[in-house]
Amino acid sequence: MARLLVLNGPNLNLLGTREPERYGHRTLDEVIHDLRAAFPGHTIDHLQSNLEGELVTAVQQADGRYDGVVLNAGGYTHTSVALRDAIAAVRTPVVEVHLTNLLAREPFRHVSLTGAVCRGSIMGLGADGYRLAVLHLLGVGPSKAEASS
Repeated sequence: MARLLVLNGPNLNLLGTREPERYGHRTLDEVIHDLRAAFPGHTIDHLQSNLEGELVTAVQQADGRYDGVVLNAGGYTHTSVALRDAIAAVRTPVVEVHLTNLLAREPFRHVSLTGAVCRGSIMGLGADGYRLAVLHLLGVGPSKAEASS
């Protein structure tokens, strides 16, 4: 049984109401509920914060306590050297997730400070990106994971 942490940054608490044409109609609570339901044999803890320092602290505290972190840093993806440095400082693998394709958006979103120190980045696949990140952290291909759940 793996223990994973899903971290969501600023404005992700507004999923379902914030630009639904871009981010969809599902709330963050629904996304997390569905993720836990898809992986019932594993512990999936969740934290959403609009505060950069809380996300930095959560990454630091994940080291040694979690088998992996799924991170959607929101706008901090493009601005937070502190979050980038926290990810680089821990041994726990981090997979970056973005609901939208950052490369198809405004030019300032094309650069991910955090992605450069993550195990990998998944973008543009909506909420399914979270599931794919968990599959990667579990070291399981999609067919094996779905057969076991």
